[in-house]
Amino acid sequence: MVYSLGNLNWEIYQSITDKYVTNEVVITEEQLRHIKKRHQEAYQDVLHYLKETLDSPDYIFKDSHPDTGLVIKEIRREAMIFLLVLKIATSSDKSGYKNSVISGWRITEKRLKNYLINKKLIYKKE
Repeated sequence: MVYSLGNLNWEIYQSITDKYVTNEVVITEEQLRHIKKRHQEAYQDVLHYLKETLDSPDYIFKDSHPDTGLVIKEIRREAMIFLLVLKIATSSDKSGYKNSVISGWRITEKRLKNYLINKKLIYKKE
């Protein structure tokens, strides 16, 4: 099963790649099972803040995989930081592929600071 999460704002997400072929972003049942298995402590929170994170990220870092970004949102009212791995569908992917959330979990403030120092920042909310 595939769940639609809406459309991406390309003013934000073109920082990952400008070779996108669709606006729609999805998450599959398989990816939801992966998050629940690998990041059980964050599963409910990730589901709750998934749309907010995609709609209004604070940071996006370049991932080591092509056309993929690490999308980060600080939820200040809950003192949580979420990271989503987002793969953008391009013409080099199989026809019909959509932009996809691959995984998601919570990170610490210390981890975020480490990313800011050691990873390539490609988007920062103004």
